[in-house]
Amino acid sequence: MRLALPTFLKTTTFKLALIYSAMFAAFSAALLVYLYYSTVYYIRAESERRLDLEFEQLGNAYFTGGMERLSQSVLERMTRTGSTYFYYLEDSSGRKIAGHFGRMPTTPPTADVQTVYFEFRQQEPDGTEILRPAAGRIVRLRDNGGALLVAFDTEQQTAIVGRIQRAIFIAAPIGLLFSLLGGILISRGAARRADELARTAEAVMGGELGRRAPVRGSGDEFDRLASRLNAMLDQIEKLVDSTRHTGNAIAHDLRSPLSRLRNRLEIALSEPMSRESAEATLEETVEEVDRVLSTFNAILRLARLEAGAEGERVRMDVSELGEELAELFDPACEEAGLSFKSQISRNLTILADRDLVGQALSNLLDNAVKYTPEGGAITFSIARGPNGTVDMTVVDSGPGVPEDARERVVQRFQRMDSARTHPGSGLGLALVDSVADMHGGALILSDAGGPPDIPGLKATLRLPRV
Repeated sequence: MRLALPTFLKTTTFKLALIYSAMFAAFSAALLVYLYYSTVYYIRAESERRLDLEFEQLGNAYFTGGMERLSQSVLERMTRTGSTYFYYLEDSSGRKIAGHFGRMPTTPPTADVQTVYFEFRQQEPDGTEILRPAAGRIVRLRDNGGALLVAFDTEQQTAIVGRIQRAIFIAAPIGLLFSLLGGILISRGAARRADELARTAEAVMGGELGRRAPVRGSGDEFDRLASRLNAMLDQIEKLVDSTRHTGNAIAHDLRSPLSRLRNRLEIALSEPMSRESAEATLEETVEEVDRVLSTFNAILRLARLEAGAEGERVRMDVSELGEELAELFDPACEEAGLSFKSQISRNLTILADRDLVGQALSNLLDNAVKYTPEGGAITFSIARGPNGTVDMTVVDSGPGVPEDARERVVQRFQRMDSARTHPGSGLGLALVDSVADMHGGALILSDAGGPPDIPGLKATLRLPRV
């Protein structure tokens, strides 16, 4: 039976933490080894240097005054206060001339120099004797066959090296342990944050569209990821809610024209038809079919627009477009019994798709004509807006849109109950809002300042100016 490992042990963060721990441990080990060898090497090199200096001075004494001068120099050094060196001088027959020891600690070499390590007995102030380690060199004197030993006590050096070794043996596992603990703590924290995001995703997949990833406010990469994820989930929830309502809205808005179409055809088939009645029936049928096709075309264009499949931005003078629309809607308003005024500023340039902006403004003007009662007034203006924008505004004197319904009416197939009596698909303002989003602008709806029962609507398409 295989034991299941904790989740965080399988995470990438834990693997990275292990790599970090291994690198930290390798660096620590290399640093400790470097410190050990550099320290020990320095101590030994310094001892060798001082030993060379002693032999150089004693050699000068020997070459200038022979054995007598050498023995005198050895005796002077033996009596020097604070000296850390031990000496032993013998003649060619092995007889002691001067020195700290009773005899040579080891057999001298037949020629040249020999490095020796030995122990010697030293008497303590209380009368006890202890063995102490020492290291030095024995040189054979060339002229008379005698031998000279210069040595130093290595106990302090050995103690220092031992302390360094113990420090390394203690620090290395502690450093490795702390690096592993740090890596585990870091990986566990990262794994918990990743699990929170995973649980949020699983909850959303399970149908909890309102579930959101926690944002702790630390500003780290997990908070940024959670914020982006929540923004995505907000958009998904919005799209899902819109999709849920789309079917009902399509059925509601297309049922009437399709029902009228079916009834008209059924009546036409149930009784004899003259040429004139047949033509009239076909004309009415074509009109109903055109309305249905118009709705579906609006749906398709809105879908392409929201998917970014439409729109080619160019520098355009929106003032010219506004004048063209004013000329187009002026007679339409006159025919509907409405007064129409336009106030269009000159030389207002934007970076936009001309057809889409024209379609959006046409939708706003068409809505104003559709919902403004006879005798009302419509004002169309294009002017400079705040912070480098262009405001394209349509103001009517119709019933307006309550403040609590303004976010809803810009969604697909969302129509107020009072608008159900007018032909339409509920896609006009949704397309305007999508055009505004596509161009980095906004659709702003507010009251037009009329009386409480008919406050009118002020719709502003605000786009960035270039």
